[in-house]
Amino acid sequence: MFDHDDLRRMSPDERLRLRQLLAGFDAPDPAAGKASQRRRTLLLALVIVCCVALAAWIGVLAATLPRYYRAGDWRGAWVGFDIALLLAFAATGWAAWRRRQILIICLVVLATLLCCDAWFDVVLDARTRGFELSLLSAILIELPLAAVAIQGARRLVRITNAVTQRYRGEQGPVPRLRDIPLAGVGPDRPLSDLLAGPEEQLPAQATPAE
Repeated sequence: MFDHDDLRRMSPDERLRLRQLLAGFDAPDPAAGKASQRRRTLLLALVIVCCVALAAWIGVLAATLPRYYRAGDWRGAWVGFDIALLLAFAATGWAAWRRRQILIICLVVLATLLCCDAWFDVVLDARTRGFELSLLSAILIELPLAAVAIQGARRLVRITNAVTQRYRGEQGPVPRLRDIPLAGVGPDRPLSDLLAGPEEQLPAQATPAE
């Protein structure tokens, strides 16, 4: 058993190796096997099929949809969308005030809604008297706010990963966002493990020897 004085007398390299050793004891065991590889292959195949189907559907819509169309319930569509945007702003503000991890999801949702708002405002107001106002609103308000939200989510993800690295005893700079691996799912574990509850992913506590 180490006490505080023992830990202070250790060199930084010794403390690093100790942290890595302790993190290794608590890490979940990887579940290798052909079944995991098949599930991963099926998931990737499904994503590819969806991309191809969506690309074909976009081509069909571009060729068959009318250039002009009179929409029904125009007020309900935009009022409902703005209510969703208001709720996203409120949820983001609450998560930021309470400093909750869900803030990352709220920021991504908010940025997505802002980009959708800018896109539909500009496209649907094309060749109308309100086009200039919609374009300025998108350039000066909606898209900058979306960029701030995305940058905030990116920064929070990298900070979370930096803290995780520190507790694992890993040194070095935080990797780029696209290089950060999924937490709790190693290269040999199926992606279906993401659907498991946290208590199912934690390693079992070691029982004391009798």
